[in-house]
Amino acid sequence: MPTDNNTPRPDANADANEGFSPQREKLTALRHALLHIHRTLLNMERRDYEREHGVVNTGELFRLVIDDPQFAWLHNISEFVVRIDETLAGKEPVTVEYMRESFVLARKMFTPTESGDAFQKKYFDAIQRDPAVVMDHAEMARLFNTEAPEVGAA
Repeated sequence: MPTDNNTPRPDANADANEGFSPQREKLTALRHALLHIHRTLLNMERRDYEREHGVVNTGELFRLVIDDPQFAWLHNISEFVVRIDETLAGKEPVTVEYMRESFVLARKMFTPTESGDAFQKKYFDAIQRDPAVVMDHAEMARLFNTEAPEVGAA
């Protein structure tokens, strides 16, 4: 007979499922994917930086992430995650429109291309350089496929 400690609990972050919705779940999944790919890209940039400048500790890395131009392109991902966090922490429910707009933006942002915006170009280069980025990109694409783009959206 299971004890209370072994009894499965509903989502510990949900107050009796208050605020739970498929949109919130999808937005949370997008957030986790963004954090994962951010970590992979950060590790790639750190390795490149350390090859040229020597090993850096965590404090130095934090300063580099904030101030060094080599890491600046990753700020887009950080800002995106912050906006999602603010939405998830808000009192208003996550709307279908906001969730869809977030996926549309993420799809655009993570379209690697040599002729895109600065982030897309850097992301294209990262995919060429690091197999871990390729794997994360495949996972991101799988997530995008779970939320089909809105047909006819302008």
